[in-house]
Amino acid sequence: MAGEKTGFWYDGAWHEGRYLEIEITDPGWLYGATVFTTLRIYNSSWEHPLTHWQAHRDRLQKSLATLGWQQPDWSRVEAGLQVHCDRAAVLRVTIFPDGRELIFGRPLPVNVTQWQQEGINAWVADGAEFRRWYPAHKTGNYLPAWQAKQQAGSVAAQEAILTDSQGNWLETSTGNLWGWMEGCWVTPPATGEILPGIARAQLLQWLKKRRIMVAESPFTPELVQQLSAIAYSNSVVEVVPIRQITDSDGQTRYFPKIEVVRELQAFWKHHPAAIAHQGDATQS
Repeated sequence: MAGEKTGFWYDGAWHEGRYLEIEITDPGWLYGATVFTTLRIYNSSWEHPLTHWQAHRDRLQKSLATLGWQQPDWSRVEAGLQVHCDRAAVLRVTIFPDGRELIFGRPLPVNVTQWQQEGINAWVADGAEFRRWYPAHKTGNYLPAWQAKQQAGSVAAQEAILTDSQGNWLETSTGNLWGWMEGCWVTPPATGEILPGIARAQLLQWLKKRRIMVAESPFTPELVQQLSAIAYSNSVVEVVPIRQITDSDGQTRYFPKIEVVRELQAFWKHHPAAIAHQGDATQS
């Protein structure tokens, strides 16, 4: 990237600075009444295959239709993406109930490469107060997941794992869970209690295409005990191993088989678009 520059795209125009003027009665401000998606820009292009913009757009459209909100002018949204492409590595696209769009960028997490190689620590956020509202949709009211991540930080963990009323693990505060068990990858099913992540969908398709065993199954306490490796995925960090998990009682379990997770991470290295980009870099 040429370097992140201060500014954002809102309601069809570019705005300098970091402050947005909005009515105090706007439901997006009052109630978090927005839907959003976060995408990583590859090779300075929102149209790059690894960015998966169409999948992000499809999920936004589905959420807006389900909530009965107005669809935005998608050509205007894509104009905002284009303006941002050489400005930031990660873009958040937010849509308001009346169809207004807000797009702003940020850099990749500074430790993302280290996380991918060495793994992170996680904390189990056990309790209904940490479960996301409208979990199948990425709405602006993200307080439970945000709060869980803040509390994870207080115990030196980088992620929180959200649970259901039976104690089953659902997802992390920012991504989808993956586990390795007896030669098979397992991920919680998208039955309305988790966000169907874009990276999750791409990985499922890729694993099945390569005939690597993968199953969608609830992460019950019994299943978790059988896992020898755990990771999480999202569109920004791709796949990150989780090396240790501390539960709400302070008990810590270790998952040292980080090397197994390289199989999931290979999706981004073996994708035809990634290979082509590596070839271009070699020839230049």
